[in-house]
Amino acid sequence: MEFDLSWILLGVPLVFALGWLASRLDLRQLRIENQRAPKAYFKGLNYLLNEQQDQAIDAFIEAVQKDPDTSELHFALGNLFRRRGEYERAVRVHEHLLSRADLSQSDRDRAQHALAQDFLKAGLLDRAEDALRKLEGTRYEEQAWLTLLSLHERARDWPQAATVAGRLQASGQADFSARQAHYLCEQAAEALNKKHDAQAAQQLLLQAIEQTPSAARPRIQLAGLLAGRDDWSGAFEQLMSLEHHAPQAVPLVASELVRIGHASGQLAQARQLLERSYAATPSVDVADALVQAEVTAGTPLHDARAGYVRHMAQEPSLIAAARWLSQEAFAQEGAHPVVQRSVEHAARPLARYRCAACGFEAQGYFWQCPGCQAWESFPPRRIEEL
Repeated sequence: MEFDLSWILLGVPLVFALGWLASRLDLRQLRIENQRAPKAYFKGLNYLLNEQQDQAIDAFIEAVQKDPDTSELHFALGNLFRRRGEYERAVRVHEHLLSRADLSQSDRDRAQHALAQDFLKAGLLDRAEDALRKLEGTRYEEQAWLTLLSLHERARDWPQAATVAGRLQASGQADFSARQAHYLCEQAAEALNKKHDAQAAQQLLLQAIEQTPSAARPRIQLAGLLAGRDDWSGAFEQLMSLEHHAPQAVPLVASELVRIGHASGQLAQARQLLERSYAATPSVDVADALVQAEVTAGTPLHDARAGYVRHMAQEPSLIAAARWLSQEAFAQEGAHPVVQRSVEHAARPLARYRCAACGFEAQGYFWQCPGCQAWESFPPRRIEEL
């Protein structure tokens, strides 16, 4: 039987034509799908710009379903879920990204960082800490350390916070020595108040002073500890050292300086320091302490309170006016308590301290703002003086 080559000659063009037709159909289908995906994506962006988050999520889900391999769409969808408080869905999106074998290392790090943010927003701090630690060695490492530092501070885990702060300092990003001193002070307070171990507290405070000589808090805290043990001379020495190491903090301890100076027999030295501090920067707290020092030294209150008038001559002060007025005699009977109450009521908001970072106001001074958690964000001066 002879083989007819004519069928082969006829079949080759036919196969070529069918292949060409199939490729055209595939290209057409691919073009249609590529057109649909961007359309859904841009529709989602349009909804997002118009603050229609529900419609934006629906559009992004549609785009992801049509092009499941596009990581950018997953990131956009995960961020939207997080912003809406749908943390479980955000976690699922970012965990799906991390499970993909074809994801680039850059996108994998980005997804890990996004997952850590999801856990933080959801309040799952343990899982957030684990996710953040996996970012070591990536471009998100320093951000992760800063977030871990904040987590340890919130948990009041001061040794862990000190370790992370040390790593950040070693990286050369910023100076964390002042914050390290606060961590030691916090540990000292816990040792004294919870464990009643005054010796351990003293050692921690001395360590803070040695590491950060310019820090005011360890010296003030150590002075309080020594005064509590009736070591008046040691306490007075710590307060006096503020003039050279942290002069801005003198108004915070002005009254204590008079009390401890009197108890240690060094009231004259305390008055001299307060007068130098007041000459450099007039302060209502220092002026009040100078009045207290004069009364303690034996000057009648009626004469000593002239210090308030001298202060008001330099710095108008409703606080000083209220304190001066408290001992002033009124010609009209019954008028004094009414006027005194009104002036004190007006002066009370001015006697607060205000955080320079968030504006939180408090009657007492805080080393760490209760509002924004910033350290030493309260200027050591009353609102009236700012």
